[in-house]
Amino acid sequence: MPVAPHFQSNQGPALASEIVGGRSARPHAWPFMVSLQRRGGHFCGATLIAPNFVLSAAHCMNSVNFRSVQVVLGAHNLRRRESTRQTFAIRRVFENGFDPIDLLNDIVVLQLNGSATINRNVQVARLPAQGSGVDNGARCLAIGWGRLGTHRRLSRVLQQLNVTVVTSLCRGSNVCTLVRRRQAGICFGDSGGPLICGGLVQGVDSFVRGGCASGFYPDAFAPVAQFSDWIKSIIHRRDLADSPR
Repeated sequence: MPVAPHFQSNQGPALASEIVGGRSARPHAWPFMVSLQRRGGHFCGATLIAPNFVLSAAHCMNSVNFRSVQVVLGAHNLRRRESTRQTFAIRRVFENGFDPIDLLNDIVVLQLNGSATINRNVQVARLPAQGSGVDNGARCLAIGWGRLGTHRRLSRVLQQLNVTVVTSLCRGSNVCTLVRRRQAGICFGDSGGPLICGGLVQGVDSFVRGGCASGFYPDAFAPVAQFSDWIKSIIHRRDLADSPR
């Protein structure tokens, strides 16, 4: 599992992993949701963006041998054997200037070693057009199997949480969200999962400050709309079909 960076200030970012204060999603309500696993254990989320590509946070793959990672589609309850699942290995990893110190450009595209069968439980998410981000006050949805609290366990069932986009205490290189009037948000294990706004993947879970669901510091996401053209160029590259593993 990726290790959260340690900052001198307790207000520094920690890698986001789980949803705090959310609710269980209806089974397969979000068929593009992906679990990244090692040795059978979930460590990060991801989003299916093409039958053979998923989108996640770059820090999820930092210092991780991608050949040890399983990409699990069609999951809901991670403690059960589910016939809906499709499991793949990673063929190639694509980053875009990731800075692991400041968690800038915290976004990665993973090419699978095969193509998913698209069905009721496994579907491709929609991406925004380049530069078409979300406005302050937009209502969005965060999704993940992350911890239910800073010191609590990972969730076995996929969680979802209604959040609001905010610009206060948010740097321009991120999309940030807050749950107003209560302590709720993403946590450890939610990293890499999607922020859905208006049916589009507008963010990739990146980091939290002040602990999970501080109620004060917003949660930070990599802004997908700033990377849309780059993502689509990878998905549509013709040379990838014959690229070495």
